[in-house]
Amino acid sequence: MKQRVLIVNKFYYRRGGDCVCALNLEHLLRDNGHEVAVFAMRHPENLPSEWDTYWPDEISFSGGAKAKLSALKRTLGLGDVVAKFNRLLDDFHPDVVHLHNIHSYLSPIVAAIAHKRGIRVVWTMHDYKLICPSYSCLRNGKVCELCYTAPRNVLTTRCMKGSLAASAIAYMEALRWNRSRLQSYTDRFIAPSAFMASKMKQGGFPEEKISTLCNFISPDLLDSYSDTGINNGGDYYCYVGRLSEEKGVRTLLAAAASMPYTLKVAGGGPLADELKAQYSDYRNIEFLGMLGGEEVRDLLSHARFSILTSEWYENNPMGIIESLCAGCPVAGAEIGGIPELITPECGRTFRSGDKESLQQTVAEMWDTEFDRQAIKTKALADFAPETHYRKLMEIYSPER
Repeated sequence: MKQRVLIVNKFYYRRGGDCVCALNLEHLLRDNGHEVAVFAMRHPENLPSEWDTYWPDEISFSGGAKAKLSALKRTLGLGDVVAKFNRLLDDFHPDVVHLHNIHSYLSPIVAAIAHKRGIRVVWTMHDYKLICPSYSCLRNGKVCELCYTAPRNVLTTRCMKGSLAASAIAYMEALRWNRSRLQSYTDRFIAPSAFMASKMKQGGFPEEKISTLCNFISPDLLDSYSDTGINNGGDYYCYVGRLSEEKGVRTLLAAAASMPYTLKVAGGGPLADELKAQYSDYRNIEFLGMLGGEEVRDLLSHARFSILTSEWYENNPMGIIESLCAGCPVAGAEIGGIPELITPECGRTFRSGDKESLQQTVAEMWDTEFDRQAIKTKALADFAPETHYRKLMEIYSPER
């Protein structure tokens, strides 16, 4: 008998990787005959859903005093989220509640409620919130692990948006939803990378409650990449992703500017305007802006290789997965879960944040002939929805 699954994520539109994974999961479960419901926060950009009457009101941490008070109450598990989640459980009767990103805008109170009712709770980790109050394991742009066992450090470092007030809220949230409570409410944590699993263990979460399960590409993307032909590699390499500090794009562009190879940069973000202005006179650097799915597929399919230059603990980046599914080799920074996805057959790695190491790798990748068909064939099998679904059903099973 197919389980009835309730998917919980704070937003219900393609806002970020967590949202994309939650939406992909909804379609995957429906395609395999499961009844699926969704619980999210109301938001003007949400996709239409038959379940949105159950969803709690939108909150904002950037409004006035009243708005901030409502947001703080939500963070601590108070307010309308409790009644509305209970009503959905009463009407849908799920066998499994599958959580994604829920802190702040929804609250881990939903895990506590589901657990109290005897419903199996599975939780996919898209960031490091359970061990790092500020989500990212970054402080002043550098990797930081101070809060893994002592979350009070978020107060002294003020690493949540550089604000004492925001850091204080993050600390209260960490105290309210501490490791002991979260692991008691959750039957299984899903870490999309072995690196994420190792960090959760380092933060004190029990190994027996953690499963490693890589992200997958949606069926429509699978079909799209399957139907795309193999190219021998074009006259450029490319970066596809957010233009922000933690992504290492400053290091990338500084390296690219002094090399003879053409770099195409796709994406937007807080550094977009600054970087475009800074490198506007460099003919070998082209900014493409935000691209749609088909445009990204074509860019990857014709690139000599793609590059991911992260300088934070990247978890299980979809950018690498999609690149490999296009048969496009990858140069990736040696940080977080990135090296797990790259073998000598499909790419090379370099020291994160190291301009010279990056340049050496770009030069080597440019002159290396990869079997692009073999890369694509393996990736389409490894990251197929069916592969993910089979392993997920083992995690959903109460016997695990």
